[in-house]
Order: sequence, then structure tokens, then C-alpha cells
Amino acid sequence: MRSVTMRMFLTLGVIVTALLPRFSLADTRPQNGARDILSLDANWHFLRSDATDGNSTNIDGKMWKTIDLPHSYNADDGLDANTYRGPAWYRRTVTLPKTAANKRTYIEFDGAALATDVWINGTNVGRHEGGYAGFRFDITPHIKAGSNLVAVRADNSKLPHVAPLSGDFTVFGGLYRSVRLVTTRDVHFDMLDYGSSGVAFKAMDVTAKSAALNWTARLANDRKQAAKVKLVVRLRDAKQKAVATVSKAVTLPPQAVTPVSLDTVLDAPHLWQGVDDPYLYTSEVELVAEAAKPAPLDRVSFNVGIRDIRLDPDKGLLLNGKVYDVHGVNLHHTVRPGKGPAVTDAEIDEDFALFDDIGNTGMRFAHYQHAQHEYDLADRKGYLIWTEIPLVNAVNASEAFQANIQQQLRELIRQNINHPSVFVWGIGNEVLKVDEDSARTLAALQKIAKEEDPTRPTAYANCCSEIDGPQSSHSDAIASNIYFGWYNGEFADFGPWMDANRAKRPTTPQAISEYGAGASVKQQEDPPQKPQHDGPWHPEQYQTLYHESAWKQLEARPWLWANYIWVGFDFASAGRKEGDSIGINDKGLITYDRKVKKDAYFWYQANWTTKPMVYITSRRHTLRKTAEVEVKVYSNQQTVSLRMNGQDLGPQLVVDRVARWKVKLVPGNNRIEATTDALADTVEWTFQP
Repeated sequence: MRSVTMRMFLTLGVIVTALLPRFSLADTRPQNGARDILSLDANWHFLRSDATDGNSTNIDGKMWKTIDLPHSYNADDGLDANTYRGPAWYRRTVTLPKTAANKRTYIEFDGAALATDVWINGTNVGRHEGGYAGFRFDITPHIKAGSNLVAVRADNSKLPHVAPLSGDFTVFGGLYRSVRLVTTRDVHFDMLDYGSSGVAFKAMDVTAKSAALNWTARLANDRKQAAKVKLVVRLRDAKQKAVATVSKAVTLPPQAVTPVSLDTVLDAPHLWQGVDDPYLYTSEVELVAEAAKPAPLDRVSFNVGIRDIRLDPDKGLLLNGKVYDVHGVNLHHTVRPGKGPAVTDAEIDEDFALFDDIGNTGMRFAHYQHAQHEYDLADRKGYLIWTEIPLVNAVNASEAFQANIQQQLRELIRQNINHPSVFVWGIGNEVLKVDEDSARTLAALQKIAKEEDPTRPTAYANCCSEIDGPQSSHSDAIASNIYFGWYNGEFADFGPWMDANRAKRPTTPQAISEYGAGASVKQQEDPPQKPQHDGPWHPEQYQTLYHESAWKQLEARPWLWANYIWVGFDFASAGRKEGDSIGINDKGLITYDRKVKKDAYFWYQANWTTKPMVYITSRRHTLRKTAEVEVKVYSNQQTVSLRMNGQDLGPQLVVDRVARWKVKLVPGNNRIEATTDALADTVEWTFQP
């Protein structure tokens, strides 16, 4: 079976010739000498509803809008309790020249939610179920020279057999990532391998002296006769010098996919060392014809890193044999106000840069597969990535659901196995019901993950069962989502709870997959009282106190293999109504619009970075009703000095990244300045008795 995602599924289709913009293959740009790639992002017509007369070409087009991809049809209502979850239609034409007999053409989607049906010239070519992975369909039998009609029905309705079944996040609908046509030769790397490149790279037995390298390529021969070819791999260093070359001649049977494996040993590899030295090689994998002058049949190229990662129940995470501290944020995929997830690579770059500044060493990509650009960035920056499937909150015992979640796991692994940043596969998050169905689901996913990639551990993010119970017994490592002091308990419960878990499972590597508290930058209270987590008052200062206490307890337990804050940015969660917002989970260190870094952001910057910094907290609490207040400053320096209204209040030692002064405000405006060496931070507070 080539891929469960490629199965045919016949449903209603709409293609309207008169409405469709034209696009010519003249815009094709050669990618690697063996493939042609044509972007289909421009000039679609769109309707946010179902079309009842799919076979008619006489549909009134007044309600259809012209849009470009990426596009989400929940860009404007993704925060609303009544967010539209249903079908929508996209269509356009593509003008093509006559295709050579020895070529294959595929339509490729980088991501579409949640179920996607595709028609070419009125014929259904496939259905994909799952909103976050890339996928392709072979459209060779259905395209023709001249004008071709493309119609896509995207549907983000709740489907009982498609994960996620629920979750604390908006499921945005649409073609929210790019779409393109890819034309290959009739002998090529498998394009129907769960949306992957068709080539998997592994580095094993990695030391500073040597590394055993393996490439497994799936070679597709669509000819009616056998094909004699040569598979060639070149590994190039950062200066593009070839440091390893290996090849193998093989005869491919007709109309079949054949896996071929190549191995070599690289002496003295330059290791990928996380944020300290994220060194990348380039892996060029080429398929050539066996002839006097070998001609390229197909070629793929991707970056790889050579590293060894192990999780130890006593030492935490070991990167290339040395203890390595993994700390950072959870991230949902980049979603922007007014755009939803239909964002540019530049906007993803902006998001990641904000966490470069905080001192991230890792991220957890919640709760589904993210855009490939995010994994590429993590490779280059040296972030260690936990990535997972959307098995969130609930499972369905049906065979259809089990097939779907297993398909999504295979897609996640095959599409991301070559990224050195990915170090753990997440097989589930907070499955609320502890029963035989959830246990059977997790056990099956664990088995598939180890079949697909035995070199990486699996993890489960637990919140809702005992750490030593059956729910948490399937993955190689375990992590916990804990919110003491927010949803339940007190700040001081963190440490004892973690220690008790370690005592229950002393031989299992453990981590903290989520911890956090809500905060509105518009709501200020100093000192704060404990708010209701689902209430209308989420003072920023309470989130700050939460993280101060939580991080001190986490830092004191180096046996944890990772710690991930929930969450990097406030994010869309249709139906929430708390703090100052509707449809927003406000636990982010940065606001949804990216305009404000909350105080807690700078607490972590003080703890995780060495570049000198100084920051005065409670800066947005500008109107004060009490004269006697505390000035609290975060810094990673030894001392900080303070001035108020021009008066020098002297230096203070920074203790646990904090310096404090008790001051008395005067009526009216008060200017407060914290300085250390060449750095300064200033706030103005107004005291109104």
C-alpha cells in the first residue's frame, strides 16, 4: 500500500470554468534539474459554504471571492464561540503544455484543514484526513495539455474519526499553507510516502571519532519494464565540500516501490551541539540512469545534523554524551490576528527571534505537526524539538479513528525524521479518560513509532492519570502537564509532587511538558491576589509570581530531561472567555498580537541568557493608589542601581535574578530608573492618593 492518505474518496465537486483565473506552466522554475515545480498559490476563487450543485458549470459566481494562498476561512472568526466549522471551496485553472509520456505529475499540499478532497477536471483524485501534515496526490492520469480545472473542498467540521477530536485551541479551516504541482520522471523518489521526501537519514553510534550513517530511499519505478539505476549520496560539509560519497546500482522492478539502503562511516564528524554549535551538513541524494553518461532521474537535498541524544532518569538529557539543559516554550503553529495560520515564513522567523532573545534551548510543538519552516529554523538555531500528533483529550475506539491517528503519526515521523532538532516523538497529550480504549490506542502508537524510527524516544504528556498508572506506561519517557497555583494547589506543591513522581517511576526519564498561568497586560494588581483561572481578572503580576516560584523548583531538579512553559504566545481558543479576552488562552509570555512581552518573559531572559539585561517589573501598573511600593528588577548582572525622581537610591545585590527596593512615591508622576553598567530601564508611575 503506497499510503493510506492517497485513497480515493468520491464526494461532491464544483468546477466553474468562467470564474477560474489562468496560470501557465511558463512560470515553472526548475528545482533540481530533474523536477519541475509550479506554485499554485495565486488567484483562487473561494466560497465559505458547501456547494450543492457540484457538476454544474452554471453556478452564480457573485458570492465567490478571489484570494491567494495561504488562506484560512477562520481568519476573522477564529476567536468566536461560534467559529465556523464546516466546508469551503477553492478552485482555479492551470494551463499546461503536453506532458511527456515518461513524466508523472503530483499536486502537493503543505497543509490543509481538516479533511481535504481534490478534483482534477471533474475527477476526484483523493481525500486527505488530517489538518497539519503535508500530502500529495498523483494526478498524472487526469491532467491534459491546455486548461485544467482544479477544485478543492476543505472541511474543518468535527469528524468522529479524525484527530483532534477536541482541544483547547481553534481548529482553523482552509488551504493555510502552499499548494503546488510537482512533475518528476517516471523513475523517482517515492512521492506517495506519507508526504515525505522518500529518503530517510539516520546517524548511529555517534562519537567525536566516527558516526555510522544510513540513508534509506524509497525508489518508485512507474514504467512497465524494469529500470537499471544507480542511487548516489553525497554528504557535504558547511563549506559544501564532499566529505562522504556512497552509491549502489540496483534494478527496480516495474510499477513498484523499492526501498534501497546505503551505509557509510564518517570519521571525525562535526557534531550538532544544540544552540552552542548547530552544525549542519547537506545530504544530496540522486537517482541516475545506468548509462555511459548518467542522466539525473531525480534528486532531493536536505540538511542533516550528526548527534547522539539520550534521556537518563538521573542526569536528564545527554547531548553527545554531555548533560544538556533543555528549556523553552510550547508553541502552537504561528497564528496571527486577521490571518489565522495563513502566515508567511517571515512571520514565523519573527516569532522564533523572540525566543532566541529569551535563551530558549528547546521547544515543544503543540499539539500537532507544524510547518516545515519551523523545523528547518530549529535545525539551524539548535533548538531541541518535541513534536507530536493531535491525539488530544479524547480517543475514539473505532477502526476509522485508529487508522487516522496512526496515519498522522507515520506522516509526522516520515516528514520530519531527517531533522536533527527533533529528538522525541509525542504520541499523545492529556487523554482525559483512562480506559482500555486509550491504553490500546497509545500502545499501538508506541509500536508504530518504534517501527518507523527506533533511534528516537517517544513521550506522552500526562495530566490526568497517575504517573505509575496504565495510561503513562506506553512511551519510552513520560512528561507531565502541571499547573499548581493556577488550576489547583499552591506554588509550593511543584517540588514535592515532582519528587513523588520520581519515587514512583525512578527508572523512567521524566520531564515537565507544560506549566503556566494566565495574564492580561491590561489588568494590574501589585501585590496580586490569586485569581480564578476561568474568571475575568488575570493580573499580570500573578503570572510573574507563578513563574518565579515554578522555575526555581524546576531548576533545582536537573534530572528532568526538559521543561516547557505553557505557552510562548497567547493563542486562539474559540469559546474561552477569561481575563480581558474572548477566544484567547492568555498563558503566553507574549500577547497574541506580538506587541507586548509580559513581565514573565523577562524573568526567563534573566535566568536563561548571559547577555547583560535589566528590566523593571510591573511597568504597566502606571496608576498607583498606595505610596509605599516595591520596585522589583530582573537582571542577570551582579548588582543593579536605582534612581527615583533624580535621587540615587543606591545599588542592590541581585539575588536569584532579582533586586528589590522599598520606595515611597510622591503625588503625581514618579520616574524610576534601574541601571547596571551601560544598561538602563525606566518606568513612570503616577501616584494618586
